[in-house]
Amino acid sequence: MVLTELSIRNFAIIEQLAISFDEGLTVLTGETGAGKSIIIDAVQLLAGSRGSVDFVRHGAKKAELEGLFIIDEKHAVHQLGKEFGIDTTDGMIVLNRDITNAGKSICRINGKLVTLGILKEFGQLLIDIHSQHETQMLLNQDHHLRLLDMYDDQHIHKAKQAYTTIFDELQRLKQQYRQLNHKEQDLEQKLDLLQFQSSEIAKAELQPNEDEELLEERKYLVNYEKIYQAFEQSYNALYGEQRAIEWLGQAQQALQDHKEFDDYLAQKADELTNYYYLTEELAFEIRNHLDTLQYDASRLNDIEARLDEISRLKHKYGSSVNDILAYEANIRKEIEHIQNKDSFNAELATQIEQLTEDAYEKAKVLHDIRKRAASELTKDIRTELKGLYMEKSVFKVDFDTTPSEDKHSKYVKLHRNGFDDVHFRMSTNPGEPLKPLHKIASGGEMSRIMLALKTIFAKHEGVTSFIFDEVDTGVSGRVAQAMAEKIHFISQGSQVLCITHLPQVAAMADYHKYIGKKVVKDRTTTFIKELSTSEKIEELGRMITGAEMTDTAKEHAKELLELAIAYKVKQH
Repeated sequence: MVLTELSIRNFAIIEQLAISFDEGLTVLTGETGAGKSIIIDAVQLLAGSRGSVDFVRHGAKKAELEGLFIIDEKHAVHQLGKEFGIDTTDGMIVLNRDITNAGKSICRINGKLVTLGILKEFGQLLIDIHSQHETQMLLNQDHHLRLLDMYDDQHIHKAKQAYTTIFDELQRLKQQYRQLNHKEQDLEQKLDLLQFQSSEIAKAELQPNEDEELLEERKYLVNYEKIYQAFEQSYNALYGEQRAIEWLGQAQQALQDHKEFDDYLAQKADELTNYYYLTEELAFEIRNHLDTLQYDASRLNDIEARLDEISRLKHKYGSSVNDILAYEANIRKEIEHIQNKDSFNAELATQIEQLTEDAYEKAKVLHDIRKRAASELTKDIRTELKGLYMEKSVFKVDFDTTPSEDKHSKYVKLHRNGFDDVHFRMSTNPGEPLKPLHKIASGGEMSRIMLALKTIFAKHEGVTSFIFDEVDTGVSGRVAQAMAEKIHFISQGSQVLCITHLPQVAAMADYHKYIGKKVVKDRTTTFIKELSTSEKIEELGRMITGAEMTDTAKEHAKELLELAIAYKVKQH
């Protein structure tokens, strides 16, 4: 799955820009203020982030953003498309978003108008953006349990499925129990209402499929005259004044009289004779049916009255007679439960107690699998951090639980994912306490931690388009080279778009795009160009020196590019 095309119009300083992307690592570099981060802002808005009228280019009525994603047939976004009635069968998703100068936001997915919330749901499945200011899922503790489950999905999925089946049934029984134990007055009022509804439906004496049968009968009576005329005209054409049957008889007799002279003529004579008798039989059947046709005006009035009664009940209890009858069956059960509340309460309590034990046992199995997965994840993350020269860092997966709301319960609180609350914590220096990820202060350390986590989770997340916006801030030297290699690793089999100031990262690019700005008719606008090999060397030299190009910088840039190419060849 990749973002293949991005179109931007009247967005900030960008008047009009169309960018094509491919799989692998695409690096965006350029002068400060040219619009590199603005492009990332555009993608973030397409992914559902909050917009602002400030994004609309001065003098324009609206900013227009469009992104085309190519998705494979197994991608999770197909299921989301089914939920919201969006066709994804052609393997493409087009996200559109317009922001007007009045502050209104108009969102579309494959041409269908959607809310910003729905756009965000799709965006989160299609692309993952990480910047110094937008940490998204990895820094959000609410997502850590999901990430751990993805890490060892092969073992966790089955155990989780077994648990959620029991948990959902447990929730259903608890809801029943709560409904049965409302205030006595509320329960009496509910019983009165249910008895009234049951009585109203019972008095109607509905029969299964009755509405469909009545509509069919009404259609016949309303169109009786047309039906009668159709049969009558058909019979008259066959046996009336026109007597088509006689002409058919003459035709078959003409062939029969001479069939001994030609085999083909004999064959057609027999066929026509057969048609003659079939037509004659059909004409008799039509005549007999005409004799049975009857029109009953009073019956039509009865049907209309009955359909009106059924329509009134449909407005209250269901869209069809069968739905109404199903509703009546359910409320009869509910009436029985309320009338026999004490015995049913006891039965429900026993079932809930047993299911709670079963759910806790399944949750414990799930917890044990997660603990083993957490141990493996910890080892993997330490390995990745070591490769980023953070070998003294400590990473830990913490498991917490929430006490049960029932003070007398021996169990902890169960939720749809078991009883585990999972949080990632770290210490980046010896002697420092473990802290939540979002409380680690150093920008350089945070960049490396995020990259280590991304390296591990990239193959598990389902999202295969990643954007890194200056995540290499605060690093240099050997750490910069290590980060470049990690970013390249993530791009294998995925799509990575990376804005960077590090020449080591830029040298690793499969595609290097330069973002610049120019003044046209006294207005600043952004342009983009794909760099050739010689232009890449020039740009890398500029990134190395930060000033004028020198022969030394150019040689250094050339060497850096050659080393990056050699590294990628070796990895393949």
